[in-house]
Amino acid sequence: MKELLYGRELLFSELPKNLQEAIKEDQFKVEMTNSFTKQAGKYYCKRCHTVFTPVSEEHCICGKKCGYCRNCLKLGKVRICSHLYHLKEPNAFPIPKKEILHWQGTLSKQQQEASNDIVQTIKKDQTRLLWAVTGAGKTEMLYEGIAYGLKNKKRIGIASPRIDVCLELAPRIKKAFPYTNVAVLYGGMEEEYHYTQLVIATTHQLYRFKEAFDVLIIDEVDAFPFHSDESLFFAAHKAKKKRASLIYLSATPTPSMQKQVKNKKLLSTILPARYHGYPLPVPKLKACWNWQEKLLKAPLKTSCGKKLQQLIREERRFLIFIPNIEWMLKFEKTLRQYFPECSFTSVSAEDPDRKAKVRAMRNKEFQFLLSSTILERGITFADIDVFVIGAEDGIFTESALVQIAGRCGRAADYPTGEVIFYHNGKSIVMKRAVKQIKQMNKRAKKRGLLQ
Repeated sequence: MKELLYGRELLFSELPKNLQEAIKEDQFKVEMTNSFTKQAGKYYCKRCHTVFTPVSEEHCICGKKCGYCRNCLKLGKVRICSHLYHLKEPNAFPIPKKEILHWQGTLSKQQQEASNDIVQTIKKDQTRLLWAVTGAGKTEMLYEGIAYGLKNKKRIGIASPRIDVCLELAPRIKKAFPYTNVAVLYGGMEEEYHYTQLVIATTHQLYRFKEAFDVLIIDEVDAFPFHSDESLFFAAHKAKKKRASLIYLSATPTPSMQKQVKNKKLLSTILPARYHGYPLPVPKLKACWNWQEKLLKAPLKTSCGKKLQQLIREERRFLIFIPNIEWMLKFEKTLRQYFPECSFTSVSAEDPDRKAKVRAMRNKEFQFLLSSTILERGITFADIDVFVIGAEDGIFTESALVQIAGRCGRAADYPTGEVIFYHNGKSIVMKRAVKQIKQMNKRAKKRGLLQ
């Protein structure tokens, strides 16, 4: 029972009732601390380390007017009067009796070199950036490092800012490590938390851990909201032990991380080519003037609409990324009028059926998907083309456009494809994204990694 608190930091209200009763009855010692600290007149939430101005509640459970942290409110209210409960991580895992890793694939030479770097990083408790292009096979490069950690009773956490990435990753990890219990943690999860040696979680779930992990891997480290939220960065460092390895994964690291690599302040392994040896598809920039209006009124008269008509006729599968959800839903209705026989749908972060729709697309039940930026990373479909409508929109950052282009040509059986950015005027961001992709292809060619 008490193992539910190993390496965790939870409010009393978050504990199962039987654990609450055990703590009340002093059945075992537990570390209990105030949920905040006060420095220079400022309140700091101990769970997320956010400075907050106490917002008074008229009817707090303590009977007084009491403040609480708004930043991590969705995970439960951290009040000034509340406490956080913790038990030290004991690494209470049995020594594996069976072979841990059951992946039957083969790594390329560059993947094997990266895998070796990861194993050494874990052995030496170092911090490293694995900078690998989209579709390079980052997950497979982790397997040997994870296996080493599990054999040596290390607790391992794999975190990502996106739920979709976690849900995509979980079955692959479970298949590779079939005899290892894996917890998958995210907001709205149906399963109850259980103590496991291997944890896959959204970065927000790291708020609930304290010095738990000997190995912490953060996938898509540049993704929103991790790269722009200091409290999530704090949570990651709080979740790992003081002596631990920290591995960042990214195809598009932030400028600050790239600067650290350049100045040799951060260890790095750079893979500029995909495992199958084909270059990254380079996006074409094509004008679709006044697309917001024309694609709703007369789509088949536009360059974009004509392309969609061609692909539907040729039975090609594809993704269309759109910057505005409201407009996307209108466009979906328009397309149904023009292509009533075609099977397609739309997805966004607000869509409760998103997981089922993505699964259906993977099973080839849909010919194409309209998507917000939610599918820009962590999702793999074989043999698809990729299009962006309104690529000039500010929501499409350089890294987002590179990631979106990276949905194409990922499978060894289908290593090529078409990527088009439709725009209402070329933006600097679009040009930078294309330049970055070309630079990676150039680097891969120089290293002799392309077919």
